[in-house]
Amino acid sequence: MLMGRFQWVWRQLRRSLWYRATLFSLGGVVTALVAWLVTPWLDVPSVVSIGARAVDSILNIIASSMLAVTTFSLGAMVTAYGSATSNVSPRANLLLIEDRVTQNTLATFIGAFLFSLVGIIALAAGIYDEDGRTLLFAATLVVIVMTVYQLIKWAGYLTRLGRVRDTIDKVETAARKALEGRMDQPYLGGQAMPSTVPEGLEPVRAGKVGYLQHIDMPLLDSLAEDLGHAIYVQALPGTFLDMTKVLASTPTLDETRAEKIAEAFTISPSRRFEEDPRFGIIVLAEVASRALSPGINDPGTAIDIIGCGVRVLTPWVRHAEGGIDESDQPVRHVYVEALQTKDLFEDFFTPIARDGAATVEVGIRLQKALSALGAIGDNRVKRLVDEHRERLVKRFDIGLTLEEDRQRVKAARTA
Repeated sequence: MLMGRFQWVWRQLRRSLWYRATLFSLGGVVTALVAWLVTPWLDVPSVVSIGARAVDSILNIIASSMLAVTTFSLGAMVTAYGSATSNVSPRANLLLIEDRVTQNTLATFIGAFLFSLVGIIALAAGIYDEDGRTLLFAATLVVIVMTVYQLIKWAGYLTRLGRVRDTIDKVETAARKALEGRMDQPYLGGQAMPSTVPEGLEPVRAGKVGYLQHIDMPLLDSLAEDLGHAIYVQALPGTFLDMTKVLASTPTLDETRAEKIAEAFTISPSRRFEEDPRFGIIVLAEVASRALSPGINDPGTAIDIIGCGVRVLTPWVRHAEGGIDESDQPVRHVYVEALQTKDLFEDFFTPIARDGAATVEVGIRLQKALSALGAIGDNRVKRLVDEHRERLVKRFDIGLTLEEDRQRVKAARTA
């Protein structure tokens, strides 16, 4: 989906932990106060008032228990983040922080706590009449049902939160979605960069140090129309930029317009998964490299990651084989480089082959993974596969001490 900068910032905001917690908290406070505000216009039957006298004690129980549960949940989340950092990759923590189940659960607990707290204060102040207490009681029952549902869901979710398998699944999903997004819009919604770029273009430099996270393509298209010239984007999301790196170039550029073009590029200290397919692939390779380190020595996880990589790259390789659909791209005056398959292969296969060169099982699985991708790819992919196979054999010839193991790795090419 083509997003302007405002839409992109709003999307990141909605994924923040505090966003949902704030919404649920406000909802809890408003719900407690609404019971007081609407009672003058409601006629609550007396039969509904049964149990309303117990609302004080129920709210006290909710307040005390939700405070304890929220504290415990925060501790469990911190533990999960630490586990992911040490056993998977620090870069995967972003996916855990943005996990919707965790955010909804924590937000529900905080919201229930504030609802009960406001209700207790309002009851102590005597602002509720009999009908108001009845409505508060009904709202309390709804809050209890929501809280119990989240507690049951949370209990099951905690058994896998932060575990290696669960975190790997999250990284794989993020990498796959990013690649799918790039397949839908191979040039970020713009046009393919021509093989020959016009000469005499004026560069727009980054002016900041950091990673490019997002490009506001609609804004660039609007600026290109105002300029009367095309804009050629020189950096893709995920590129590390310094003060001198060129973001884009276009003919006849003044300082004011250069600043406006630069505003279309969001630069931050870290990378994100959404619009940066290579980042997801890199993190998957990091997980495999960490598993192959002497301190962990877990080739099984590395082999599992190789399977993840094949699953993620297969749709991309098949899409590249069928050609890239350049029709119906909404941005007509901005030209962007395509994501290169060779970069994806380099990001994934090279680190794993380097760090797993002493493990024959890893070499065999890498050979099979390359064979699987080469079988469905076009000639360019087949050439890439052959290049990586040659380097892989050289690495494992050095890393493996037994000649039989070296031959097994070579033989896996045709297995």
